[in-house]
Amino acid sequence: MQSQTSPLGEFDLIQRFFKTQSKAMLDKNPGSVILGIGDDCALLETDPAEEIAITSDMLVSGRHFFADANPEWLGWKALAVNLSDLAAMGAKPLGFTLALALPKADPVWLEAFSKGLFAIAHQYSCPLIGGDTTAGPLNICITAFGSVPREKAIRRSGALEGDDIWASGCLGDARLTLAALRHEIKLSKNDLEAIEARMHQPTPRVNLGIALRNIANAALDISDGLLGDLKHILKQSNQDAEIFLDQLPKSATLSNQSMDIQNQYAASGGDDYELCFTAPTSKRDEIAKISADLKLPLTQIGSIKRMQKSTPEIKLINSTGVALKQEQVNQLFQSFDHFA
Repeated sequence: MQSQTSPLGEFDLIQRFFKTQSKAMLDKNPGSVILGIGDDCALLETDPAEEIAITSDMLVSGRHFFADANPEWLGWKALAVNLSDLAAMGAKPLGFTLALALPKADPVWLEAFSKGLFAIAHQYSCPLIGGDTTAGPLNICITAFGSVPREKAIRRSGALEGDDIWASGCLGDARLTLAALRHEIKLSKNDLEAIEARMHQPTPRVNLGIALRNIANAALDISDGLLGDLKHILKQSNQDAEIFLDQLPKSATLSNQSMDIQNQYAASGGDDYELCFTAPTSKRDEIAKISADLKLPLTQIGSIKRMQKSTPEIKLINSTGVALKQEQVNQLFQSFDHFA
């Protein structure tokens, strides 16, 4: 084995931290993978009754995570955000590729990063099947592949007038964690420990997405904030929405903050990686059963309305049943923008 102080080349790096673990995972359960790491391309076996879902996410140091971020958490999150995209379409994970730029080949960092990466890969049976490494500013790009029965993928464009709007889990904890780490808000050690995994190690709702295949009309994962992401569904479905702020699901920790903070973080905080979906009112009992089976809170937060103008709008209703004024709405519409 290479010593901690020896220079680590590209192929040694791949072999030591990625290829060996990937091969062991595939030897145990190859699934749809015919050929993994080691050739010019990976090979996936496809079922003619299935469609392949493909998603790619890039995490950039200083933009998406702190430069000194825990590498084990970072490995987990890098794959989690891609699995969350697959979940939103009801896709079952098949495998993923990793493109990794590193300022230096640090064995200690790589050991921790690969540990977190393969921990979530094993949990969701999603093997590493290829990729690339190079020197450069820390940048992690993962492309994930999933399968979904033909014509059963849940798209953003299917929301219908009268649909309920639902959200999984709790919203706003990742943003609250970020505020605490930035010293914008003071949290006790216990309160921070209760929620920080929501930012560092989010849970992709893969099983929920699969369960919603024949129930949801539209869905997406909440990565940049509920209201901003919901707008994508509305634009592609040509609909408006009505959201009840007091129904947004919040943790006990967030609920201890001021109402302004609660609404801001739950409505527009990024990095939640929960699912927002729409479904007919006739599906409420089935959704309640899914919630119970998965032991995952699913909360009805509003409804889809007929579009009244040339562009979709979201009406926000406060706890007294009154619609917020436009300036109040504008304050809540501050979702994350990758180029802002």
